[in-house]
Amino acid sequence: MNFAFSEEQEELRRLVRRFLEERSPMTEVRRLMETSEGFDRDVWSQMANQLGLQSLIVPEAYGGAGFSFVELVVVLEETGAALLGAPLFSTVALATTALLGSADESAKSDLLPGIASGETVATVAFTEDSGRWDLDGIALRASRSGDGWALDGHKMFVLDGHVADLILVAARTDAGVGLFAVEGTAAGLTRTPLATMDQTRKQARLDLSATPARLVGEDGGAGPALAKMLDLAAVALAAEQVGGAQRCLDMSVGYAKERIQFGRPIGSFQAIKHKCADMLLQVESARSAAYYAGWAAAEDSEELPVVASLAKSYCSEAYFHAAADNIQIHGGIGFTWEHDAHLYFKRAKSSELLFGDPAYHRELLAQRIGI
Repeated sequence: MNFAFSEEQEELRRLVRRFLEERSPMTEVRRLMETSEGFDRDVWSQMANQLGLQSLIVPEAYGGAGFSFVELVVVLEETGAALLGAPLFSTVALATTALLGSADESAKSDLLPGIASGETVATVAFTEDSGRWDLDGIALRASRSGDGWALDGHKMFVLDGHVADLILVAARTDAGVGLFAVEGTAAGLTRTPLATMDQTRKQARLDLSATPARLVGEDGGAGPALAKMLDLAAVALAAEQVGGAQRCLDMSVGYAKERIQFGRPIGSFQAIKHKCADMLLQVESARSAAYYAGWAAAEDSEELPVVASLAKSYCSEAYFHAAADNIQIHGGIGFTWEHDAHLYFKRAKSSELLFGDPAYHRELLAQRIGI
């Protein structure tokens, strides 16, 4: 097995990094996080038309580029480093993987081309008030209504739920848990943006009252597809976390070389050296875990459930520690609103909790390996 990236994959990394430096610098991130939408639709279109990011893992049969999950890992590592506010994660890592996991060819043919072209912003509405990331936490009801379905209930913490054109809702029927496609403008749907600690990643509450929906797949048969979606989302988020952690390390090392105290750079002090060395060890270990999980996802390996939880738990803690130490190394300036360190700290903390915290995934890991 060769875990080295190809020249084409490295070129993709360089292209995405250059694009983000030009179109989503930190000044733009700060501007957009104060807006209600949280992203620039012109940049979103450029991401689709110039780089094809939304179409990356969509098969060619549905209008996509047909690349593997490894390429998505490369892209998300860069967007995580840049704190990209666009709904790429919700559209690709959640909605696209949920649709691809379904056996509903009609739904995939109808919905995936719009996602691939960048015309459709999509997301998945899974969690409710309990905040649980398993099927037992789904209480929202779906019932037959004429020739279709109607949804009643509400969803919480829906990534980009207030701007999505397509929302894939996990709902309970008499047959079990099903997946339903809801248009963002559907009748009976109320979308309320939530106040979040991480302002660069928007979330919303969705209230549904007799909201018309389209069943994706079989009635009550969405469990396996949703479980795989959550594993793939955990891998995708781990890649994002590695990018953010690396940026925190770079910021810390750069500042330690520049900041002069007692006549010499603070990087020459043993305490700072140890912090930077510990950060490097954690970041490189997290990168190995995320890359291996990305390979398992691309190969559809039987290991995916195990390595997804392993990567999510380790990368969450590595990113949080790197973001916290980044603030400590910067000292007083690191605590100010003007410095970017707090933005990475907030993203690290919110990502740590998204899809389950490290303790949750360690428990999952223990169950999956039979401990």
